[in-house]
Amino acid sequence: MAVRRFIASGFMGIACQMAGFMALPAHAADKAFGEYLAGECVTCHLPSGRQVGGIPAIAGMPEISFMALMESYARRERDNQVMQAVAGKFNSDELAALAAYFASLKPE
Repeated sequence: MAVRRFIASGFMGIACQMAGFMALPAHAADKAFGEYLAGECVTCHLPSGRQVGGIPAIAGMPEISFMALMESYARRERDNQVMQAVAGKFNSDELAALAAYFASLKPE
């Protein structure tokens, strides 16, 4: 069943791309992978969604917004050396998994 869902999501992604829609990679739905990758992120960006010391909350952020933000840091379009380094080390599938994880969190 999981294999069928994975294959179907892959075909859906291809269909969306062919139709001209922006689609997140199939790995985006893997929240568990995103939670695994978020170990460094949650050191500063609390999973509770609380802001500490001017560090913005990312819990509950829409996936598409998270992806755009992280990609702009990776391209060095946003000025923050720490975030540029962090964003630059993830590939698009990893960023999509992180986006799915943080979007799934409900800020307190």
